[in-house]
Amino acid sequence: MITAQKSNNNNKEDKKCFYCTNNKTAPDYKDVGNLRRFVSSYMKIAPRRRSGLCARHQRQVANAIKRARQASFMGFTAK
Repeated sequence: MITAQKSNNNNKEDKKCFYCTNNKTAPDYKDVGNLRRFVSSYMKIAPRRRSGLCARHQRQVANAIKRARQASFMGFTAK
């Protein structure tokens, strides 16, 4: 009898924080090109497990995306 093994998909070792590894400064709301990588195709903010950011930078990116939306640099929804 063949038993199905449960795959262990802990990708924490694979994903490193973009800002920590590249020695970048804090995310800026005017840098829309950089912020788009942390938004889904439906313009929702990506969770930490998908974006690979550390907790500190995830909070900063979320606030920067919200500011960019209010300043009309980014949309609230996809077209």
